[in-house]
Amino acid sequence: MAVTPRTLARWKREGRPIVALTATDYAFARILDRAGIDLLLVGDSLAMVALGHETTLPLSLDAIVHHAQAVKRGVERALIVVDLPFLSYQIDSAQAVASAGRILKETGAAAVKLEGGSPRLVETVARLVEVGIPVMGHVGLTPQSIHQTGYRQQGSTPEAEDKILAEAIALQESGAFCIVLEHIGEDLAGAISRKLLIPTIGIGAGGQCDGQILVTHDLLGLSASVPPFAKVYADLQATIATAAHQYADDVLGHRDGSATADEPS
Repeated sequence: MAVTPRTLARWKREGRPIVALTATDYAFARILDRAGIDLLLVGDSLAMVALGHETTLPLSLDAIVHHAQAVKRGVERALIVVDLPFLSYQIDSAQAVASAGRILKETGAAAVKLEGGSPRLVETVARLVEVGIPVMGHVGLTPQSIHQTGYRQQGSTPEAEDKILAEAIALQESGAFCIVLEHIGEDLAGAISRKLLIPTIGIGAGGQCDGQILVTHDLLGLSASVPPFAKVYADLQATIATAAHQYADDVLGHRDGSATADEPS
């Protein structure tokens, strides 16, 4: 059975953890879907791990649509959620509806995700939900605000904790079906998860959330740098490099000691 937002809500009630990862293309999506991953996020992190940018900010709406289309072709079961890129939704609700609507129409994804919980963004979420677009929220560390917040853990004071909790509650009340909690303290993440009726998905937020997500390139050891809260489960960078070297040796004829065509005999 395909996973839907209602499935996540039921799992929250049942206490069944939600397993989520990012996906950037058909090959990754196909493998992860068949591995039983529940939710695949076509995240704007692909700007960094797939396109080589230093931040998520340069990613365009065209680019994420392109990647989400490829991901959709590889998926049969997982719920596909697509990030709204920087400045594709912040101007006003009409822009957000146009951007999110395009994503759903052109990719076949089931939902979009946006960052932040300010009153204006909460109104945007409500408008998206009103026109039938499922929305995943995102509070705590919000990478699209990197020049304001840095990559440090958020919620470091009681006032900051209260603000994040209030944002999460407001997003739930606006109609968000799920919320990502990024790089906040475990106690705060646990308090939010217990307070909300909708599921929370943690990344660097401890084990008390209703689910967990990692950037797949981090999990596989493919990223140029990995955040301190991410666990690396494999070193595919080394595996791929070894395979490429072995292939090069075969092509050059060095594996059996024979000379290559352009070497003197």
